[in-house]
Amino acid sequence: MRSVALRVRRGVLQTFRRFHPDREIVEAEFDGRFYLRAHPDVARAGLDPVEHFLVSGWREGRDPNRDFSVREYLEANPDVAEAGMNPFVHYLRAGRTEGRSPRQDLGFRYEILAKLTTMDARMAEAAKASAAVRASPPAQLARALATSRAGLKGLHITFSHDDYSVNLGGVQLCVQREAAAVARAGRDHLHLFPAKPWPALRVREPALLGVVWNGEPVGFYSAAAVAEALTGRAAGGSFAIHSLLGHSVKETLLVLGAAGLKRGFFWLHDFASLCAGFHLLRNDVEDCAAPPPESAACGVCIYGPWRARHLAEHARLFRQLDLTVVSPSQPTLDLWRSSGSFRTKGEVVAPHARLVARGPAPAGRAGRPLKVAFVGLPAAHKGWPVFRELVLRFADDRRYEFHHFGAQAAAGLPVAFHAVSANGYEAKAMQKALAAAQVDVALIWPLCRETFSFTAHEAVAAGAAILTHPDSGNVAAFVEAGGHGRVLAGEEALAAAFETGDIEGLARARRGAKLYDLEFSALTMDLISPDHVASGAGA
Repeated sequence: MRSVALRVRRGVLQTFRRFHPDREIVEAEFDGRFYLRAHPDVARAGLDPVEHFLVSGWREGRDPNRDFSVREYLEANPDVAEAGMNPFVHYLRAGRTEGRSPRQDLGFRYEILAKLTTMDARMAEAAKASAAVRASPPAQLARALATSRAGLKGLHITFSHDDYSVNLGGVQLCVQREAAAVARAGRDHLHLFPAKPWPALRVREPALLGVVWNGEPVGFYSAAAVAEALTGRAAGGSFAIHSLLGHSVKETLLVLGAAGLKRGFFWLHDFASLCAGFHLLRNDVEDCAAPPPESAACGVCIYGPWRARHLAEHARLFRQLDLTVVSPSQPTLDLWRSSGSFRTKGEVVAPHARLVARGPAPAGRAGRPLKVAFVGLPAAHKGWPVFRELVLRFADDRRYEFHHFGAQAAAGLPVAFHAVSANGYEAKAMQKALAAAQVDVALIWPLCRETFSFTAHEAVAAGAAILTHPDSGNVAAFVEAGGHGRVLAGEEALAAAFETGDIEGLARARRGAKLYDLEFSALTMDLISPDHVASGAGA
């Protein structure tokens, strides 16, 4: 039966090759090796790459070679899209002679700008999503609080932009570690987050708050309902604001007032206290360094009209509370100081993690390609398009081997993908994966200024060197201070270093790579004194 099936299969393929009208013209410029490397599912299935592309691949947005983009061609040529034509076939038969481009040559920043939406539209979308959330019964929250570890004495309240117990990311990991330290201290932890994501602070926009109680989600409530549940019950305690995106300052003050808390901690995980564009990226493509709100630079940015409101609300928060500002790095605190004018109780630098030397790293097999990795989410603001261009340009260069380590793969690129994500329960998962693969170089190339880069620390701990640029914030400072790699002038310098082979000087064997352990902080719990918990007012 197996031999019969194989003969039938071969017969189908031969028929396809013989009669498909587009096969011959496509096959002449189709890069089968590229296609199979970019789409390992096709390779694993043993399919003919040309056949796959002609039948279904182009409909799935899979590119036939590195020089042609199915998606970009269809976006630039709506007549082809409306006709339902295979874009590569159209290009080869007519588009090329008509002067149509096989792909956009304006760069990924142009693509971001082309898809940019206004803050008004983003806020309207968030309001619509929030309006669909139904409030949980107040009795449900009361029952949860009744399971208190300590009778609500020494309650610790945290605020962030989402539910840290179900989402992954840097801020979420921080709150997870803080929550674990609260539990070890035998105290209660109340975490509040907007029921649906918002791109900025709320002022008059109504929304419910999600509640996580001692690590367990317990529903969605109005700020008034949360305040009522706490009134007269909390005795002493502490609080930390990790992010106010999606929160209302008025509601935040209401909840903290009900708990009898005024003195707490405000973390600089991003720059949301300086601008609604919390990455400080003008129109999501260019670092702006938080210029004065009245500057011309703010006038041409989508976040400009919202910045005054954002700053005013944060100023109100700092006036009403006694907040100690905590920064995970000195460069972050320096920029925040120079661009803001908030009244603080104090300022402190408290890194999320530190390196502890462990010994030399394995040198790797002599003569093998330089292993270059992208670590984390394949997002534009994290520098994924820069890595993508490197891969497309040097994928066939035997000097290099490209890898991606993360929770989410990006299709259509000839890289080795390693599914891995760090969380509060397997904190060193990324470090271990990078070390096991003996990665030589990690590209940490964010468009925005990182306040603290876990991926950079994880890569160095695993024995890799870092490639970054001067505007990467804490990443550049970390690399320069520790000699952990190179800070290159920009994307042209990066490409030139690969072209000349100069980058091979970062190979493990050449630079004598070292391994480190990562010691993680307990965030706010490392800063709280016993007196603070007892009084609920001291820091």
